[in-house]
Amino acid sequence: MYSSSNSFHKDTNNSMMMSSMKYSEISHFGHPKHKLRFEYSEFPFKCDGCKEIGIGSRYKCSICDYDLHMQCAMPSPTLFHPFYPKCSFQFLSRPPGDIPRYCNACEKVVAGFLYHCVSCGFDLHPCCAKLPMLLEDDEVKLYLYKKVSSPCHRCGQKGRSWSYRSKCKKYNLHVACVRDMIIESWHEIYIGQSKGRKMADTIGIPTIKNTLQAAHNNSSRSKGKKVRKCCEIAGMAVQAVVSAVLGDPTALIAGIAGSLMSRA
Repeated sequence: MYSSSNSFHKDTNNSMMMSSMKYSEISHFGHPKHKLRFEYSEFPFKCDGCKEIGIGSRYKCSICDYDLHMQCAMPSPTLFHPFYPKCSFQFLSRPPGDIPRYCNACEKVVAGFLYHCVSCGFDLHPCCAKLPMLLEDDEVKLYLYKKVSSPCHRCGQKGRSWSYRSKCKKYNLHVACVRDMIIESWHEIYIGQSKGRKMADTIGIPTIKNTLQAAHNNSSRSKGKKVRKCCEIAGMAVQAVVSAVLGDPTALIAGIAGSLMSRA
């Protein structure tokens, strides 16, 4: 089921990594005044292309404080997505028309760069359009689904937006819910960044882990180390999804992910 989709996104991610290595400095139509340099930062930033939060790899103008996700700095003119086999998405620098438009992946408003299908009217944020079909980190394997029947660990609802679900089917998190966590936590993260404070110093116990632990405690067969191990894996799963939605699935920034999870 995932072989062709995984290959599609692996090629995309590999291409982006090779491009960043080859193009340490680029010119971009969105910021013609100065060239943008590739850099990596553990602190969050707001992308001036798609207007969404990012972390990790980016292209930046240090003179004007202009930042772009990798996906926004080097977009594909045309994009085809496995979830919409009949659609051809075109990259646009601004949403078409005069009515508000929403991303079909995360359900959030599209305010800047986007991929748009003229025939279907579907829209995708650049980072959402290139979300990996598989997130894998040691013991965690998370697959991207268009919809799943199991409830999300954050909102408790079924269906809704795209979701990442673990191979064991125990963990499920809506991409929309990750966006909610990011938006709700943006002010706190930004203030922490402006004061030079690392979020790793301020994180608490992720509520999403507590929720899972409470569920396991209701089962007489789940005890001790098994519960702790399960919750540790759940935390790793959320970190992976948060990093992917922020535009850098290789980041896995524990401090930022932990801060966002604490509000789940």
